[in-house]
Amino acid sequence: MTDVILRNENLRRILSGHPWIYKTEIDHIEGNYEPGGIVDVYDHKKNFIGRGYINLKSMITVRLLTYEKDELINEDFFKKRILRAWEYRKRIMDNLNSCRVIFGEADFLPALIVDKFGDYLVIQTLSLGMEKYKTLIVNILLELLKPKGVYERNDVSVRMLEGLTETKGFLYGNFDTIQQFEENGVKFWVDIENGQKTGYFLDQKENRAAIKKYVKDADVLDCFSHTGSFSVHALHYGAKSVEAVDISESALDMAKKNVALNGYLDRCHFTCENAFDLLKKIR
Repeated sequence: MTDVILRNENLRRILSGHPWIYKTEIDHIEGNYEPGGIVDVYDHKKNFIGRGYINLKSMITVRLLTYEKDELINEDFFKKRILRAWEYRKRIMDNLNSCRVIFGEADFLPALIVDKFGDYLVIQTLSLGMEKYKTLIVNILLELLKPKGVYERNDVSVRMLEGLTETKGFLYGNFDTIQQFEENGVKFWVDIENGQKTGYFLDQKENRAAIKKYVKDADVLDCFSHTGSFSVHALHYGAKSVEAVDISESALDMAKKNVALNGYLDRCHFTCENAFDLLKKIR
């Protein structure tokens, strides 16, 4: 095993559990390694800190996967982590038709995002280390979640910092990339292929549910509305009216479809404008 020895300074963040090791925090490396390969991390006194993958092309040189010295990074490791994340979602969410299945560092799988839209999954592997395990991860997802299809949305510039190219496409199945799903009792369309990031911000699911007690009988201004996720929720929860504002015409087109899908067009108005400019005019 290759050992990464850290400098004797600024260790508090790492020892407190932050999974990123920056290039400037490394004193030296003992042993051979390949980019994206697994290494052990030690402090300057050779006390074990954790195990993760390395990429010297990135300023985030090591991303830690485990703090247990006897835990190997293999298929069993990934299956346990993915299953643990999925079981947690099942425990805290009433409806799993849509959700963020894997949320990167929060699920101790740094640089991995997996979103679920109905029967379909969208995956992002945003680092070289995680990219090396992509096929394995997809196979585990197929086994545990049994989706009808998996789509890759790795067309993001952050991959360039890892020495990776941008790419997107089908990883399993061949399906219509415009899909319908449900969130908090509301229906939505999502453009898996061309929508922003994975097509929809599923990490805001709980925040959208939380607006219920604030919007009833209110006139709501939804700036940066994107495809209308907060707008539709506000209308669903009884808002008197909603003004959805976004600079992207294509995002607003999808927002209109989502509002219409739920039958709320009579209470919603759409404005294609820079929200910052609009706010200056109406403040």
